[in-house]
Amino acid sequence: MGELTGYQMGVIGALFLSVASSVSIVICNKALMSNLGFPFATTLTSWHLVVTYCTLHVAHRLNFFENKRIDMKTIILFGILNGVSIGFLNLSLGFNSIGFYQMTKLAIIPFTVLLETLFLKKQFSQKIKLSLFVLLVGVGIASVTDLQLNFVGTILSLLAIATTCVGQILTNTIQKRLNVSSTQLLYQSAPFQAAILFVTGPLVDQYLTKQNVFAFKYSPLVLGFIVLSCVIAVSVNFSTFLVIGKTSPVTYQVLGHLKTCLVLGFGYTLLHDPFTERNIIGILVAIVGMGLYSYFCTHENKKKQILDLSPASQIKDKDSNTPLLGHQDKDNHFEVKKATKDSLV
Repeated sequence: MGELTGYQMGVIGALFLSVASSVSIVICNKALMSNLGFPFATTLTSWHLVVTYCTLHVAHRLNFFENKRIDMKTIILFGILNGVSIGFLNLSLGFNSIGFYQMTKLAIIPFTVLLETLFLKKQFSQKIKLSLFVLLVGVGIASVTDLQLNFVGTILSLLAIATTCVGQILTNTIQKRLNVSSTQLLYQSAPFQAAILFVTGPLVDQYLTKQNVFAFKYSPLVLGFIVLSCVIAVSVNFSTFLVIGKTSPVTYQVLGHLKTCLVLGFGYTLLHDPFTERNIIGILVAIVGMGLYSYFCTHENKKKQILDLSPASQIKDKDSNTPLLGHQDKDNHFEVKKATKDSLV
């Protein structure tokens, strides 16, 4: 019971860190881009990843965590996929209206549910699906305003949805099947994510903004906000991998919509952004959906734990075949048979 409580505290801590750091970086980046006129989002993300890798490298040298080697092909493909998904999301925002971009983000949850159901044989109860539907309706009411469709923007949105969903599912799958921590996975994949964005970021930003990131006049205030954004990004990237690894890609997306509601609230309170009755109603509906999702997940997890502890379930586990990448221990983590290199892709 003590171990279970410790695990639950770890999940709560990861969720809190993710929400706090994400809301902080949105406010920081909004001030940087809207008030200070720095529009280079993709390039800024590449700097975030470079700083994240350097921070983790220092932490590794100071023995804060042990590095675990993962097959290079797996890491390269995973890193490139995550980097490309960020690029597609930014291009989707550039080619579409804000309302359609918000719809793109909303579509990530049902698409993730579909992929996990088809390829990972994961089951989602009707109650979970209902709570997700209520959540998406609420966020849609609060954040989606105009819907302007165009062919190129639609294709980019579909690519952004597909790459984001697959990337987040792999973030969870790699950690569990190859028995690596969120820190180990982020440490090894961050250089490849940074590299793809470092090369393509300035090109994407120049195409979207008609400005050159290298010709921009960097005032001390702009540099200060860039440094602050990079520092906060370390926490954002770490907590993202941590939350997906400890929970699931769907739960991470639900958490993301909570951040959207909080950002709308903070924008109204701190930055005096316009706030309507529609925003309020949407946020309240979304909160109801999040509450239902949390309640149903907790209830179903308790039922699953009771079934796992039953004698019949333990006998069945003993007679079952060995999982794909190893065998399962008492804590439901997979131990990898190969000690030298682990491969998933």
